[in-house]
Amino acid sequence: MTITPSLPRLQTPRLVLRAQDVADAGVFHRLWTERDERVPAQRKIDADGHPDVHDISAQIADSSDSWLLTVQRIETGDAIGYCGLVFGGVGVPDEPELAFELAAETHNRGYATEAAEAVLAWSADAGLHRVWAGVWEWNLASRRVLQKLGFVESGQERPRSVHGRNLLTVKDLRR
Repeated sequence: MTITPSLPRLQTPRLVLRAQDVADAGVFHRLWTERDERVPAQRKIDADGHPDVHDISAQIADSSDSWLLTVQRIETGDAIGYCGLVFGGVGVPDEPELAFELAAETHNRGYATEAAEAVLAWSADAGLHRVWAGVWEWNLASRRVLQKLGFVESGQERPRSVHGRNLLTVKDLRR
């Protein structure tokens, strides 16, 4: 895998994207509870209530090299989700996948697009050439965000499952 510096603290007009902290676990747990019923079971809280806040705190503490940043509103100071890069995702080796998820109460305000634009600008400045993003065909809101960001369908998809089609999109950062 290509070695690239960790994502720095990023700022937009309305948001700060910063390293995750164990104190963010409550926000990330809320994201797990808000997920669409069509999301695969491994991405939802199980019958035993896991992951719980403690599980998520431990995961954050163990991932000091994470490329996912907490998204925080400047005006209120509250953490509202995450945005960043994941290696070993759905794209190709050595090329990252863009990942973002924000609290439902903050949807339709342009925060996801704004946060992802900051991550993509940093990615281009860091010399990355392409970024991938997998998205469920039924997730129209995320598909709109990716379209606004300039992602296009790659013609590839993950195998169809009971959860629907998972499309693979790509953005060339050299343009």
